[in-house]
Amino acid sequence: MKRSYSGGGVSPIHGLEDGTLEPAEFERLLAAELVTVDGGPVPAAGLIDRMFHAFAPVQPMYDALRAARSAGALTALLSNSWGNQYPRDLFADLFDHVVISCEVGMRKPDERIFWHAVGLLGLAPEECVFIDDIEHNITAAEALGMRGILHRDADATVAALRDLKLLP
Repeated sequence: MKRSYSGGGVSPIHGLEDGTLEPAEFERLLAAELVTVDGGPVPAAGLIDRMFHAFAPVQPMYDALRAARSAGALTALLSNSWGNQYPRDLFADLFDHVVISCEVGMRKPDERIFWHAVGLLGLAPEECVFIDDIEHNITAAEALGMRGILHRDADATVAALRDLKLLP
C-alpha cells in the first residue's frame, strides 16, 4: 500500500479524506503502524480525536476571514477531512460555503473539488485566492487559475492577503 500523501496509488489517508474509508477503519490501520514510546500498542479507538485534541482556532486567521467578508469578499472553507469534528458553530460567521472532502467524495488536489468550491461561490477560478498549508494543493489550485498563498504562519498569510488588497 502506497503511503504517499500526494502521489498516486492507494492510501488510507486518501480514503479517509474522500469518505471511502470510515474513520474507525483508518484509526485501526494507523494504530497498527504505530507503537507507544515504551514499545506498546497504540489503541485505535479515538485515535483521530487524540491526534487533533490540541488543535485550536488561530484567531488572526479568523479575524482576517471576518475582515475579508466585511470588505465584500466571498469566502469558502475547502478542507480535506480527517474524520474529525469541525467547529461548525463558527462557520456561519466565517464562510459563505463549506466544502468538506469526505462529504463531497472528492479531495484536494483533485481539480473537481476546486471546481465544486468555486461553483458554489459563483466565481471563476481567476477571481479566487486559495490558501493552504500543503504546496501541492496550492499548485493544483494555481493550475486552474487561482492565486495561491502557501500558509506557514498567520502573519505571513495576512500580509499576503493585504498585498492582494483583500484586507485593509
